[in-house]
Amino acid sequence: MNTCLTAIKVSSQSNSLIIQHDILKTLLYFDIFNYPLHLEEIVNYSHFSSDEIQEELLNLSSNHWLYKINNFYSLEKEDSFVLKRVEENSRAKKMIKKASIFSRFISQFPFVRGVFISGSLSKGSFEKGDDIDYFIVTSPNRLWLARTILIFYKKVFLLNSKKYFCINYLMSTNALEIAEKNRFTATEFVTLIPMFGDSVYQDLQEKNTWILKYFPNYNIKNIPKVLKNTWLKQFLEFLFQGKLGARLDEKFMKITKKHQYKKFEELKKNDFEVAFKGDKNTSKHHPNNYQTKVVEALNNKIKKFNKKYSLEIPLES
Repeated sequence: MNTCLTAIKVSSQSNSLIIQHDILKTLLYFDIFNYPLHLEEIVNYSHFSSDEIQEELLNLSSNHWLYKINNFYSLEKEDSFVLKRVEENSRAKKMIKKASIFSRFISQFPFVRGVFISGSLSKGSFEKGDDIDYFIVTSPNRLWLARTILIFYKKVFLLNSKKYFCINYLMSTNALEIAEKNRFTATEFVTLIPMFGDSVYQDLQEKNTWILKYFPNYNIKNIPKVLKNTWLKQFLEFLFQGKLGARLDEKFMKITKKHQYKKFEELKKNDFEVAFKGDKNTSKHHPNNYQTKVVEALNNKIKKFNKKYSLEIPLES
């Protein structure tokens, strides 16, 4: 009987530790951005129930491994981080209205099939100087044509301003599975805000079930609106639906890739391929190679935290 009770106790302690590691890894990730989290957010980024998370948050707080400030949880006892987040959240609520207007506008460009808000704004945060980032889905074999038209509009009519019109990631409807599968890309995926393209959003969910490995509790957003295409969009798609459109798409892809290779030749080959992933159905433009930097920053934080508290929180691959 005593052996059985001891086994149950050990099992309970082991499960408690797993939950704590899950919570701490989430907080360490957002600590990179000095961004404390609500309970609901921690649950959404975890593998466990709200009750289990709450219980372990109390244990972690009592050990002073994390702190509860107002309704936020943080690894740092810094009121300034909470105040900063509240300000960013307030600014994001105002900015989302402008993003909605631009999303509607982007949806009417030829061969655009889905528009999503990504980046910091998709997480409810917006600092002064931030850009509004968009993740765009296009028709197959017309991605580079659509991208070129969008970039042309930005350079000519917006004087190359990225503030409300940052187009840095495009995929086509026949290549919706995200190739890089890690905590960074999973976080970016689950925080996407769908603006236009109902069937596209559903297809994205179906093609990226791998994110459940990271965030099985995440909430699927409301299905976005469906807009009737303008006569101009219909005309341009008709004009470029044949061989002319195919040739232009191929040409614009080659021109863009050549320009990227030349402009960012200092990047290592592996880093370049992650930052500027580009093929017939994908276009990523992340010159700062943010994905690699965030994953490296997270692992550095995990190592320091493990050493400080004699823990074994697993690193991210």
